[in-house]
Amino acid sequence: MTVIQALILGAVQGLTEFLPVSSSGHLVIFQHLLGLQNTPLAFDVLVHMGTLLAVFVAFWTDIAALLRKPWSRLTLLIVVGCIPAALVGILLEPVFEESFKSLLVVGIGLLITGVILMVSEKLALVKPGFKEIEETSYKDVLFVGLLQAIAIVPGISRSGSTISAGLLAGMERPFAARFSFLLSIPVILGAGILELKDLGNGAMGAISSAAIVAGLLSAALFGYIAIKVVMRLVNQGRLSVFSWYVWALGIFTLGMYFLG
Repeated sequence: MTVIQALILGAVQGLTEFLPVSSSGHLVIFQHLLGLQNTPLAFDVLVHMGTLLAVFVAFWTDIAALLRKPWSRLTLLIVVGCIPAALVGILLEPVFEESFKSLLVVGIGLLITGVILMVSEKLALVKPGFKEIEETSYKDVLFVGLLQAIAIVPGISRSGSTISAGLLAGMERPFAARFSFLLSIPVILGAGILELKDLGNGAMGAISSAAIVAGLLSAALFGYIAIKVVMRLVNQGRLSVFSWYVWALGIFTLGMYFLG
């Protein structure tokens, strides 16, 4: 892998981890386009850690507050919200690993993401949410967590699904987005830890140190930019603009599958 390829994959991971367009789906597509289907697992872990760094920078105030009061209500909401994804990830890991190789799965997942974004935004405009930390119930966050678990399927956006679920559960727009990003911390960290157990000596393969640094920094920088963009669009009620993009990309991906 060259430095340029690492920069591209890092940027793709950083942008799509938080834009509601599916990071896993984009990585599958770009790896096919760049001829990198056998990218070392360690590199995937690395760029995920880059996006995690972006969350820490963007939400340091919230994270510092959670560290000062580790058993606050927000902490409990995050823990409960992570349960569905943790169970699905552990119990169905082999199934999802196979789905990451399929352009068909990615294409269908992208189409589903577009529907989720459009429907949730339309309903949220009809009935705006008001719930913040104290008003949000554990049932609400389990619903958010359920959609996060479904988003393990490549092509279905984690951020898009969780923000949409928050809006459907009646959360206030800024809180729905903020909760989605905070909820990503244990999920990204947990996924990284699960992947690390499969790594051994020489896990990075032929990837140079320069490419490793480039991928990490690129993922962090573009992840931070994506967070800021999504926060603004959610507040403006314009998250559904991404529906058209993921629908078009989904059709393109299905075309690659059936014609390639």
